[in-house]
Amino acid sequence: MKRYEIRWASLDPTEGAEMAKTRPVVIVSLDELNAHLKTVTVCPLTTRLHPTWRSRLAVRAGKREAEIAVDQIRTISKHRIGARIGTLTDEEAYRLRRLITEMYGD
Repeated sequence: MKRYEIRWASLDPTEGAEMAKTRPVVIVSLDELNAHLKTVTVCPLTTRLHPTWRSRLAVRAGKREAEIAVDQIRTISKHRIGARIGTLTDEEAYRLRRLITEMYGD
C-alpha cells in the first residue's frame, strides 16, 4: 500500500454522517508509516459532486468524475483495504497535499 494509491475500502460500519459502504479511497499516510503500521489514513472518493465545497478535490477516477472528500479523512485497518484501482497524478497529489495542509495545518 503506497501513498496516493486509489484502492477499494470497506468503510462500514459507520456512524452519523460518515461516508459508508465499499468505495474507492486515496491513501494519504506516508509510505514509511504504511510499511510498519496495521492502519492507513485515507480520504474516501465520492461521485456525488459538490464543486463549491472547499473540502473536496475534483479528480477522475477511472472513467468517472469524482471528488476526494478531505473532510472525511480517517484512519482505518489495513484489513479494510482491497484491490488497487489506480493512483493520483503528480498534480492531483500536489493539490491534495495542499488541501490537507490548508484544512488541518502544517
